[in-house]
Amino acid sequence: MSNCFVMKCGGSTLAALPKLFFDDLKRLQAEGIIPVIVHGGGPAISDTLGKLGIESEFVNGLRKTNEAVLDVVEMVLAGQINKEIVRKIQLSGAKALGLSGVDGHLIEAAPVANAHEIGLVGDVTQVNAELVQGIVAMGYIPVIAPVGIGADGGQRYNINADTAAGAVASHLGVERMIVVTDVPGIMKTVDGEKRVLPSVTVREIDEMIASGEIYGGMIPKVRAAVQCIQGKVREVVIVNGAEPEVLSRALKDGGIGTRIVKG
Repeated sequence: MSNCFVMKCGGSTLAALPKLFFDDLKRLQAEGIIPVIVHGGGPAISDTLGKLGIESEFVNGLRKTNEAVLDVVEMVLAGQINKEIVRKIQLSGAKALGLSGVDGHLIEAAPVANAHEIGLVGDVTQVNAELVQGIVAMGYIPVIAPVGIGADGGQRYNINADTAAGAVASHLGVERMIVVTDVPGIMKTVDGEKRVLPSVTVREIDEMIASGEIYGGMIPKVRAAVQCIQGKVREVVIVNGAEPEVLSRALKDGGIGTRIVKG
């Protein structure tokens, strides 16, 4: 799959991106470099659950999920957010196709180890890479909502978007992924000035979190990017989606954002 790359983005981040970002996507697609997008949508899910009077509970950053919560997760992710992203891509003139992990058994999942605490949250066991390859071969950008399906085809699972993105990339044989956020990369204070680190290892990230150099809302963003490094994925680039031609630059020239490498 040398003609595609996997991009992970939060639903709220993607919705807020400027038209320039989608123009860049279209340009890449026209050059035959097709993005495979895996998106999240945590804040929108919490918002809808709140409106329906269903409480949001988290265990170690993962949403406690029962069938009622799963109905909302699927509705918001595979319905509202997925289609909003598809519409935005299509407005730029590019071609997109939205689907969830349930469609065509795209993402098969099994219960996570602590399912007794957290409910219907899944770990990815299999990705239907042929389906993604087929969509890419037809010239469409696949936009994937991280709802998984059990091997029996009956049970749905809520899957963390970062875990899902890393698994999709690994099963496609992609070595580098792009995580689009609203920050320019991982910042480090050098000589009293905040600078973007061009490259950092997973171990250095752990050390920076322990020392307090990475703090607050940046911790989940960085941890999320690290979660994408699994299987065949060797590196993840964190970039700010609002920067001009951000994807083209991250893919071709480098020198933008922070490269997180395995070791």
